[in-house]
Amino acid sequence: MKPRLIILSDLWGLHESFWVKEYVTILKQVFDVKLYDSCSLGELNATERSESKIHKQFVDKGIETASRNLLRAENEKINILGFSVGGTIAWNAALKRLDIDTLYAISSTRLRYETKRPDCKIELYFGEEDRYRPNQDWFKQIGVEEKLILNKSHTMYAEPEIIKKISNDIIRRQSISN
Repeated sequence: MKPRLIILSDLWGLHESFWVKEYVTILKQVFDVKLYDSCSLGELNATERSESKIHKQFVDKGIETASRNLLRAENEKINILGFSVGGTIAWNAALKRLDIDTLYAISSTRLRYETKRPDCKIELYFGEEDRYRPNQDWFKQIGVEEKLILNKSHTMYAEPEIIKKISNDIIRRQSISN
């Protein structure tokens, strides 16, 4: 039986994230993959399509709502790959005792506000040019190593070479842990 991997979208949700299919294609070779739309989990107003308004909905209540909904939906041990706000949702769900083996968070810049570390393995990827990524003091305080990708910005996770790199890193880590 394949290990389970949950993928949580970025703030645009799944309908605008065509690049997610590339992750699924690679990762389904090793994992039983399930996709979640972060906007749906967060019960956001779907008619808002501006980045600032979507972001505000997540900050106001969406991250909290999404993490609670994820906790209700998943009751077995899982791995999570979360993009941007998806990684923050997963982090918060893990703090609420979602049973996560490994959390892979890509460009989850809102983590810089977190002060508690979930009890799971954590892999954090950030683009070197993402000005909102946590600083080195945060990584030391939380006790997690940053995987910095040079010359890349926040939405690097949608780029073909980064999709391959991150997917292969996840597969490699899974094979090591087996």
